[in-house]
Amino acid sequence: MTMEKGMSSGEGLSQISAVKVTAKDLETKQPQKDRRGGFVLVHAGAGYHSESKAKEYKHVCKRACQKAIEKLQAGALATDAVTAALVELEDSPFTNAGMGSNLNLLGEIECDASIMDGKSLNFGAVGALSGIKNPVSVANRLLCEGQKGKLSAGRIPPCFLVGEGAYRWAVDHGIPSCPPNIMTTSRVDSERETERKVFLFAVGSPSNGCRGRRIALIRRQEQGFSLAAFKRNKRKLELAERVETDFIQLKKRRQSSEKENDSGTLDTVGAVVVDHEGNVAAAVSSGGLALKHPGRVGQAALYGCGCWAENTGAHNPYSTAVSTSGCGEHLVRTILARECSHALQAEDAHQALLETMQNKFISSPFLASEDGVLGGVIVLRSCRCSAEADSSQNKQTLLVEFLWSHTTESMCVGYMSAQDGKAKTHISRLPPGAVAGQSVAIEGGVCRLESPVN
Repeated sequence: MTMEKGMSSGEGLSQISAVKVTAKDLETKQPQKDRRGGFVLVHAGAGYHSESKAKEYKHVCKRACQKAIEKLQAGALATDAVTAALVELEDSPFTNAGMGSNLNLLGEIECDASIMDGKSLNFGAVGALSGIKNPVSVANRLLCEGQKGKLSAGRIPPCFLVGEGAYRWAVDHGIPSCPPNIMTTSRVDSERETERKVFLFAVGSPSNGCRGRRIALIRRQEQGFSLAAFKRNKRKLELAERVETDFIQLKKRRQSSEKENDSGTLDTVGAVVVDHEGNVAAAVSSGGLALKHPGRVGQAALYGCGCWAENTGAHNPYSTAVSTSGCGEHLVRTILARECSHALQAEDAHQALLETMQNKFISSPFLASEDGVLGGVIVLRSCRCSAEADSSQNKQTLLVEFLWSHTTESMCVGYMSAQDGKAKTHISRLPPGAVAGQSVAIEGGVCRLESPVN
């Protein structure tokens, strides 16, 4: 299989990197007897990946790919395979999903996740879910239960649950709960908790207003109080002003340390899968933004925003699967997952995805007021074609095109076919001089999977 590379740019967008790769190491071998085929592509977030942690990010992507392929080789559904990949990503302390997720303003973990089955077009999602180790497992269970039909008294089964209701539903359906101290890992370190406390003191709690009102109240209290009261409130004012200065300095130090040591802007993880029959599935999971307001739900839980999967049909020549990452508010307002899926029905998948990222995301009228639009996607599309005419074997080929694209500084991905000995990983980065939020990088490849004709 040949290697193709090229650079191109689109009008109206500066510093676009567009790379199309067909990797030699994706040449598939003869499938083993009684072992099913398939392909998986995963991502560990679109954001910033430091060189010092590159090994860890690649390793967790490899493990996620291996888990999905093991499921596919055993004949599992595409949805079960994509769930297995996400569980591995959620369990890693290096990702912002499941265990080790970002803390909200109350110091709690609230997770979002969703999954979509391209064959049935069913969807399952949870939002602002606490107390469950693997949110994607709840989303998958919602999808499975929804396929069983109506509940008693003709009730329609839920496909999207949030908060306490989602937690109770999960426990009622046999999914074990997880104590908060286990959900918080070393990645959510003491500095993050300190930053949260400093932030709350400086601006007030989520419900009682901002720091400005707090200091104004202190100043009003100074008038007409005793000398002791005056001194006590004066000390509060001085402390509030000192905390604000400390908070600014802490934020600068953390931004600097993220560049050197960590990946603080990382967000959603996800995966897309195609099985040996050509069925596709997609899933996504996220711990959300750091210091988010309690109850905030991002794109990872929302239909058409976090993931999309759709098998080939009367109006779709290709089966497509998409999983997104980045700033949830940007991805929600552009419904990026569904936009990408529809664009992939074009003849040239690479060009179609590039134009979608430029026209439907970076230049979207729904995000016109944003200085930088941050996000990333992994996509695959597949179609079945006959074996070569000179072949004596009665086989069909499943052609799988896979791509990833991002406007963030970097994006970590992994991919693997059922015939590969091991997964491949890559950290994609914007080219030198490109501005995150204003430029887009795109890469990918092609894989051919063979299977006997039924």
